[in-house]
Amino acid sequence: MKVTIVDIAKKLKVTPSTVSRALADNERVSIKTRELVKRTANEMGYQPNVIASSLRKGTSDTIGMVVPRINRHFFSNVIGGVEEVLNQAGYNLTIIQTSERFDNEVKAIDTLFNSRVAGIIISHSIETNDFEHLQRVSSQMPLVQFDRVNELLDGPKIINDNYKGSYIVTQNLIKKGCRKFIHLTGNDNAHIYKQRKNGFLDAIEEAKVPKLEVTIIDNALTRSSGFDAINDIVGKKEFDALVCAGDYAALGTIECLLKNNISIPSEVCVVGFGDEPFAELMSPSMSTVNQDGEEMGRIAAQSMLECIKDKKLNTTKVVPVKVEWRQSSNKEQF
Repeated sequence: MKVTIVDIAKKLKVTPSTVSRALADNERVSIKTRELVKRTANEMGYQPNVIASSLRKGTSDTIGMVVPRINRHFFSNVIGGVEEVLNQAGYNLTIIQTSERFDNEVKAIDTLFNSRVAGIIISHSIETNDFEHLQRVSSQMPLVQFDRVNELLDGPKIINDNYKGSYIVTQNLIKKGCRKFIHLTGNDNAHIYKQRKNGFLDAIEEAKVPKLEVTIIDNALTRSSGFDAINDIVGKKEFDALVCAGDYAALGTIECLLKNNISIPSEVCVVGFGDEPFAELMSPSMSTVNQDGEEMGRIAAQSMLECIKDKKLNTTKVVPVKVEWRQSSNKEQF
């Protein structure tokens, strides 16, 4: 049974209001009594009702965070950066995972809103293309978007330089002699995949190299969809470069190429996006675009703190990316 303030009061033979004040460090209660109450509460396993406390004070020391997948290296790094800043500022962090489902995102927002958190930091699910649930929230509490953002929503937005990362990769592969490109991407509803596609296409167009061939494969972000997408065209279509919008898709394409005895990178170059831990460890090691998740998290948290201080922010901050060139695109070794 959950221990309440009344239980502590009965044990110490004081009033519940005295226990409440003592736990809140109210100076109307003596230091000796405050210490006794806190010690007894700890011994009895008392856990404060954070929501009720927030309602009484009209403020909260908890920030809500909604992410598509906690087990992705990038998102775990963002969470680490957010916690680093918020913990130093005296805030707790409640994290909810949507598993890339829109309905889960709506439920998460409702849960955090009803819990009276001080603000919400979010990266949208891949299914999200209706933002009514967030428009209601952004008008009543600070809302900070990161990575996957909607430009029409008010509040700070922190993004990676997705366009530049994809542009540099494609430009480099053209210089290496690649001429028949396939771009595996996500849904254009997600800002990040639209930007990565635009960077890819602009690099192709601006290269002004004759006979460049381009194929776009949408909704190919997972390991299995990457494998299947390439497996469906092996032997039917010639290609020598795969530019993937995510590392998991790139992993699937590499597995497919190896299964079909296609040499990497002498026959086909492959580049991912995200720099997941496996990218450096696999064979051949995967060239990819590194996203500084921790820095993005720190900026998102700092933006949230500024919003809580009544600053009306509607800025977009871009976090630089870095291409990690590895064996999967190193044609020079052959």
